[in-house]
Amino acid sequence: MSTHPVNLTSLDRVLFPADGITKGDVIDYYRRMAETMLPHMRDRPLTLHRFPQGIDQKGFYMKEAPDYFPDWIERVMVPVEEEGGARQPQIVCNNPETLLYIANQGTITPHIWLSRTGHLEQPDKIIWDLDPGELGFEAVRRAARHLRPLLEEAGLVPFLMTTGSKGLHIVAPIQVGPRFDDTRAFARAIGQRLVDEYPDLYTLELSIAARAGRLFLDYLRNSFAQNSVTPYALRARPVAPVATPLTWDELDRPDLHSQSYTLANIFRRLAQKGDPMAGMDEQAKPLAVSH
Repeated sequence: MSTHPVNLTSLDRVLFPADGITKGDVIDYYRRMAETMLPHMRDRPLTLHRFPQGIDQKGFYMKEAPDYFPDWIERVMVPVEEEGGARQPQIVCNNPETLLYIANQGTITPHIWLSRTGHLEQPDKIIWDLDPGELGFEAVRRAARHLRPLLEEAGLVPFLMTTGSKGLHIVAPIQVGPRFDDTRAFARAIGQRLVDEYPDLYTLELSIAARAGRLFLDYLRNSFAQNSVTPYALRARPVAPVATPLTWDELDRPDLHSQSYTLANIFRRLAQKGDPMAGMDEQAKPLAVSH
């Protein structure tokens, strides 16, 4: 483990005003969660969702690592577009000190790439982002149940996570090889199978107006430089909900919703259940892509 000094500041600043949760509480959360989170973040470029003055103020997303971040914070030069052109440094979080440093910068939610530094153009997981919009949580619960057997039929091992916001993520680790165009086409094709089977429930329409009460099966995060919320990241919402990996049988819990787990109860859950996504990389399967 590295031993870089992190100068923690303004620990009593309230970041979640309705709940009295301070910056010190957020930093302490990430200190305690580092061992669980770091395997999910390892070698992945980060985008930081920062709220230096608290979640009642407008936050901002930060992709490029600022010059003032200390030299010991790992960076990777990433193309701004997938093919050639300009490059920018992005943070990589491979140790607890980096996690504490970005938390001290007012980062509430770190987001991770779907690829790692050694193969930025080749993802090692596929994701479906199920956001219910106005439909309610039952719609995404049902979609998750419908997606799972299709992914297993394709030889993949699907994992499940609340986003801590409104919906669910379905994630399947894959062996490195296909590029994002291939994985996005695969994710879309899986979605199309559900649309064909349940045309009244699901849609791939990009236009919200055209969805007409159907759940959008969002496959678009499977693109170069897109991000997804890190497992166990806090969200900038009242009571500090946590993006929480679930076991598939928990999907049947009637009281489950996307904000079931929060800063107040997540460690009790971890003590009881562990991390359902621990060792996920070892479940990576080859993706059959057609050309």
